[in-house]
Amino acid sequence: MGIIWTIIIGFIAGVIAKFLMPGDNEPKGFILTTILGIVGAFLATYLGQAIGWYTAGEGAGLIGAIVGAIILLLVWGVVTKKR
Repeated sequence: MGIIWTIIIGFIAGVIAKFLMPGDNEPKGFILTTILGIVGAFLATYLGQAIGWYTAGEGAGLIGAIVGAIILLLVWGVVTKKR
């Protein structure tokens, strides 16, 4: 159930992150927004477990997933701006 919960939270986080950081260089579309949030949730979970905020098997919450998605949007903007 943990991975399904991470995907649901990730989807919501992706939508919120795109509202918080609008821009021209962001990935567009429903599928990319969903993927952005899911990867952001997994990123936040991994970083949180590495730092010690979360225990093994514990996922990031909504705020952590939003922060992870915003970090991904920042990286996306830097990578696409150089092209």
